[in-house]
Formats: sequence, C-alpha cells, structure tokens
Amino acid sequence: MLSNMALVRVVDGRALLERIPVFAGLNRRELDLLYAITGTRRLRTREVLFRKGDEGATLYGVMRGRLRIFSGGSGGEAKEVIFKFLEPGEVFGEIALLDSQPRSATVAAVEAVELLTLQRRDFIPFLEQHPKVAIQLATALAQRLRSLSDAMEDAMLLSISGRLAKKLLTLAQAHGKPVPGGTRIDLKLPQHELGELVGATRESVNKHMRVWTEAGVLRAERGIITVLDEEALEAYAGYALF
Repeated sequence: MLSNMALVRVVDGRALLERIPVFAGLNRRELDLLYAITGTRRLRTREVLFRKGDEGATLYGVMRGRLRIFSGGSGGEAKEVIFKFLEPGEVFGEIALLDSQPRSATVAAVEAVELLTLQRRDFIPFLEQHPKVAIQLATALAQRLRSLSDAMEDAMLLSISGRLAKKLLTLAQAHGKPVPGGTRIDLKLPQHELGELVGATRESVNKHMRVWTEAGVLRAERGIITVLDEEALEAYAGYALF
C-alpha cells in the first residue's frame, strides 16, 4: 500500500458509486437514489476504522487517502499480516451489507482518509427494490473469495522471489503507466511495505530488488518502481499474467 502515492488522488462520491461493479447497470435516477442514502467519514493518519471482530454493517468506498487491511500485530508476539492496501476508487466491506457479522480483519488509515459510507439499514430497502444489484453483489463477493484463496496459495507454494515478482506484476497491471522502456507503477513502494505485502523481511526484498535492478529487470527511483522486463518477472513468478 505503499506509503505515498506519486500523485494525490481524490474520487468524487457519486462517481465512485457509478464505478462500483456491484452497481453497474443502474440508471442515473437509481444512482441518485443510492447516493442520497450514503454518508462520509474521515480518518486521521494511522487511525483505525474497525478491528477484527468488530460488528460490521457498513460498506466503504475510498475517496481520498490510503488504508491497509491486516490481521494480528495487536500485542504480544503476534505478527501483523497485511492482506491489501486500499487506494482511492476501491470499495470494501461488501459482506457487511449482507450478514452484519464480525469483521474478518482490521482496517486502518495509512494517511488522512475520506470515505464514502453506505449503511446496511439503508441499503437493504434499496436492494429489495433492485434485485439485479443482489446478483451483482454475490458475484463481487465470489471474486473477493477467489482472490483471498489465490493469496493463500501463493504464500504456501511460491518462494519469496516468486511472491515478490507476482506482486509487482499485479501492481503494474493495476497502477501501471507506460513509459519509454517499460511500465511505471504509479505508487511509492517502500521496501518494508513490499515485504509486508508478500510476507518477507525488508532485507530480503532489498536483496531481490538489487539483483533485479542490476539485471535490468527493474528500475527503482525514490520508491517509484518501473518494470523494464516483464517477461523476466513472469519467469520469477512462474506464470504469465493475461
């Protein structure tokens, strides 16, 4: 997630709703009705939005700032495991709109954050009037489950170099910008945060990044990484992204 983005991004709340796959197909009037029942919430840097085990009943959309989703690290010798960083335009907490069960992970702000909020008590009546949204919501949840399953498989089967290569390829797909000679990932990626994302130490990440930089696979400048040889990274990851 990745400490500071290269550019500050702000997403308008209504535009965010319109981009959410769950609400694809709603007409302008329906989107206006949905937007009318949303709210906003602001968090300070490092402020916790909710903790694992807290009751959940809200969907959130990131309009400004970045957050991290993680588990553990609350005390004693528990190790913190980061599942994902959330950027402007991303949505989380969909499951809470359906079951109001305890949160499965902790979410905290990496920097100052502004969120769009949608409460379950307001969303259910809307859902009853728009059953197509219920089908799309189920599809989105299935995709989220598949993503978590893939992450667990990576942790068990891939080496550190494989996990790191795959993560860089994924980030290049999601946040890449074509530049002469390669694809620049438009996020600042401190090595300790890359390590947290792939379950490795900063020292291990530094070693692999140095080797790949010397081999011409990557270029790293002030935390901004440019992928110069995608095929080489795919070889390290053990697969090709399509």
